[in-house]
Amino acid sequence: MKVSKAQAAENRQGILDAAARLYRERGLTGVGVADITRDAGLTHGGLYRHFASKEALVQEACTKAFDWSIPVLDGERPHATVSDRVRRYLSPEHRDAPGSGCPVAALAVDAARAGGGVSEVFAQGIERNIQRFAQLLADSTADASGSAAASPQDRARAIHVLATMVGGMVLARATAAAQPALSNELMQTLQTQLTDWLEDGTPSPSDR
Repeated sequence: MKVSKAQAAENRQGILDAAARLYRERGLTGVGVADITRDAGLTHGGLYRHFASKEALVQEACTKAFDWSIPVLDGERPHATVSDRVRRYLSPEHRDAPGSGCPVAALAVDAARAGGGVSEVFAQGIERNIQRFAQLLADSTADASGSAAASPQDRARAIHVLATMVGGMVLARATAAAQPALSNELMQTLQTQLTDWLEDGTPSPSDR
């Protein structure tokens, strides 16, 4: 039976959604084509009607994973600050749901090993996040106009915040099963240090 263009597009999107989630949950080498198509409700052979190779799927799925953004809690300020995002990122909810979370914390080591196109996807995604956070930091100190060009200092601060968040989440996930109290302590400690630095001007270790 011939599949309509609309159904074909829906099937392709279903494969991408399944791959982006499963890769973050299990790693790039821990998921097979059959796992992805089964999750998407399709047959194994159907994948290659939509993607030239598994490598092409990996790159597109990782690109899609970078569409993720830090969710805002109900009741938070209408425009979440960098501190709000730090708290949501370094949270048990994010730690316990890697399949719907940050692709960098879930897959950075895999991307380094894969190299090539996957590494390029991550480089571009990380660069976009640095620019986004640098702009948020610039806007947080702008005048009444509410916007300012991000400075080199804003970019350096953004790199510091992002690297600390990602590293903290990796450590929190690595320790959660064996020592949940340590996992929570790691997240809470980094939350406190980063938000104090961002909100009160408390020097970070790199500023001392």
